[in-house]
Amino acid sequence: MPRFSKYSLLAVLLLSAGLVRADIKIGVIASSTGPTAAVGIPQKNTVALLPSEIGGQKIEYIVLDDASDPTNAVTGVKKLLGEHRIDALIGPTTTPAALAILDFVAESKTPLLTTVGSSAVVLPMDDKKKWVFKTTQNDDLIAEAVLANMATAGIKTLGFIGFNDPYGENWFKVFSAMAEKAGIKLVANERFNRTDQSVTGQVLKVIAARPDAVFIAATGGPAVLPQAGLQEKGYKGRIYQTHGVATNDFIRLGGKTVEGTLMAGGPMLVADDLAAGNPIKPMAQGYIKNYEAKYGAGTMSTFGANTYDAGLLLQKAIPDALKKAKPGSSEFRIALRDALEASKEVVGAQGVFNMSAQNHNGMDQRARVMMTVRGGKWVLLKE
Repeated sequence: MPRFSKYSLLAVLLLSAGLVRADIKIGVIASSTGPTAAVGIPQKNTVALLPSEIGGQKIEYIVLDDASDPTNAVTGVKKLLGEHRIDALIGPTTTPAALAILDFVAESKTPLLTTVGSSAVVLPMDDKKKWVFKTTQNDDLIAEAVLANMATAGIKTLGFIGFNDPYGENWFKVFSAMAEKAGIKLVANERFNRTDQSVTGQVLKVIAARPDAVFIAATGGPAVLPQAGLQEKGYKGRIYQTHGVATNDFIRLGGKTVEGTLMAGGPMLVADDLAAGNPIKPMAQGYIKNYEAKYGAGTMSTFGANTYDAGLLLQKAIPDALKKAKPGSSEFRIALRDALEASKEVVGAQGVFNMSAQNHNGMDQRARVMMTVRGGKWVLLKE
């Protein structure tokens, strides 16, 4: 019979009781099925590229699919928090799902690195949102670049078509106020659902208002629908999209109807066009190379890069948290939140992160470029 010291025997007993845990557990929720799958699949796929060990600790990733449904996201979070006792969470894919899980994340004091577009998940800062960190550009950062492009093009009037959910509403709130300050008049405001099969009525109302340009606030495949409708009805003005379509799948789905689309988005999508001295360029190219080596040429997506950047932030923060507490404890989760909030000049594939107590996104102008669809691919728009 093997002999144990009293200390090793105590460790065995504690491990068997679930009181001591060596591994760090990271939960991931991604919409790998449902209407937002074009966004969620690359996020799920990217998990395989995240570090398997940080600070000498093995990292275990538990990945769940919410099928693009906020209710499923809540169910998944409850499972991850209660059954798996995760130390941190990455995801979910959609803004409605992220907003739906905020109470559970805050109550359990578990850091959430969310990959959604809307700034509503981190602003305004409060006791719940202090547990949330966001790896996609805030709406106002993207809107600023879009409006600058519109001003240069002489756009005076604008039509808006957005999702009838928090993503579309937050974009309208942010963009309409900024457009007014820029001297651009909003002449049409229409909404549609992610699962709608037709937006003909909304498109006709927008065209009837005769705007110089149309701004579409939607994500993934559903964002193609209003743009295709505008093209089919003969609209000749400029069409802008949010960074919610920053993927090659948007072009594959839209084909010729999305040619000429204008978008401000993360630099990773046009990484090869970036200047040689841009610190994001090698990080973005490295992610693309690793992703496409595993999943095939042309499959990379900025949505996956947002998950990758979440992993980079954790890679920087976890060693500091380990100095204060052990994985699996509330003390570790608190220390990890604090370390994430202290992140400075963390270079990712989508931008450079500088977090603070009031800014849990931490991205600046380095995290956005203007681009367009030309010849069936995204290219950097040189202004």
